[in-house]
Amino acid sequence: MPMNEIASTLLQITAILRDDVAKLEFSHPVQYTYNPLTYAWEPHELYIKKYGNSKKKNLFLGMNPGPFGMAQTGVPFGEVNAVMNWLHIHSNYTPPQNTHPKRPILGFNCPRSEVSGRRLWGLFAEHFTDAEHFFEDNYVANYCPLIWMSESGANITPDKLPAEQQNAVDNACMKHLVQLISTLETHTLIGVGAYATKKLQAAAKQLPNKTFTIGTLLHPSPASPIANKLWPSRPTEQLKELHII
Repeated sequence: MPMNEIASTLLQITAILRDDVAKLEFSHPVQYTYNPLTYAWEPHELYIKKYGNSKKKNLFLGMNPGPFGMAQTGVPFGEVNAVMNWLHIHSNYTPPQNTHPKRPILGFNCPRSEVSGRRLWGLFAEHFTDAEHFFEDNYVANYCPLIWMSESGANITPDKLPAEQQNAVDNACMKHLVQLISTLETHTLIGVGAYATKKLQAAAKQLPNKTFTIGTLLHPSPASPIANKLWPSRPTEQLKELHII
């Protein structure tokens, strides 16, 4: 598969994912649903064209967007400073109409830093000379592109959705994940956190003719006391154990 064909395929399967999840309906406890692949498609498209244009040895998978990361920039773990100054992506976006007043979409003008994204991209920046060097063998994606909020504006993770809604999300997202792994011809799958690791294990079972190494990277969320204590020492050890650095 030629270089540009890989990016083209990623764009096609991501557009299908975008449209599939946009059709889904959510009820209590969800009051607001954001789909960054819809309103921030342009920067996500740039991300794929710039960094998803070759086969990858390693795939890092997150769960779903954070309110101050991908929700703003359209890039996985998309903390604004990291996206602009390390990934060198800056683009237009169209804010969604129905947003929670506590969670506005300000795009690249968002003044808040998403700690998870800052930690993750900062970790990679410590061990790779630049983003181009990192993406020679690595790619970063999210399992699900949607972000959900309650009436108070609190974040709702996919595992907290009612079972029927979880299943609908999984049907679209697992199909995309299997296609993503196949397109990139990845052989080492790294879940950023336990949830993503489980999804990678499930995807690998759908590709029985391929052999994978599956690992976990400590999730960088500031809500995790372990991450606050062990970041970046523990994830650095995990990258070494997986022979990524």
